Amino acid sequence: MSAIDGHVPTVLVVQNDADSGPGRLPAWITAAGGRVHLVAAHDGVAVPTDPAETGADAVVLLGGGLMPDTDLDHPFLPAERELVRACVRQGVPLLGICLGGQLMAYALGGEVRENHGTPERGVVALSLRPSTRQDPLFARLFDEVPVVQNHADAITALPDDATWLAATSACPYQAFRVGDRAWGVQFHPEADADRVASWDRSRLRARGLDPDVMAAQARRHALAMEQAWSAFVGRFVALAAQRVDEQQEAV
Repeated sequence: MSAIDGHVPTVLVVQNDADSGPGRLPAWITAAGGRVHLVAAHDGVAVPTDPAETGADAVVLLGGGLMPDTDLDHPFLPAERELVRACVRQGVPLLGICLGGQLMAYALGGEVRENHGTPERGVVALSLRPSTRQDPLFARLFDEVPVVQNHADAITALPDDATWLAATSACPYQAFRVGDRAWGVQFHPEADADRVASWDRSRLRARGLDPDVMAAQARRHALAMEQAWSAFVGRFVALAAQRVDEQQEAV
């Protein structure tokens, strides 16, 4: 049964950190005709190792202030890495955001380093590579698009079979795709200007950053980010609906 026939695509969203919630994703997913099943891994809720366990038609992995291999402190990580591999094997649409993208890279044979390179905070210009021109999610974006960044750790090597999609001046591996339906991104498409304004002001100042300037910049780019990334998530939900149709046709 397709979304048109009444099936609402379910997007499994895995939250890894209490401070890294889904932001605008639930509203965008709902607007695109999907529904959200949130799993709070950070709060002890079991992470499925297979999307079929929860009936998910697509999966989103959120960010968090941890590394993708810190299993002793975060025992849900092995299951989440297996979920990544299961989605890629089965062609289930997958989107990893910040830590989620790092989890994808690590689980599929890439490398992630802690406190590597120049940290990125606030709104940054994302530069798209020529490989995005035929990409199902990135193709309709401008060559440069504003994104919210908040990371110090970084992907330092992509999986061997990954397609490199986007970069910034400080961090080259900002987006990649594995196969036809699995994307990892270093940035935060779900974060809005209010989220940037809510960051700890004393901590930002200690890092040599001006929280007022950062908040103003986020507000200045708010509309462009809303338009670009809501449509991006809508295309992701459309892929989930497309996979439902393909499965029904195969029955």
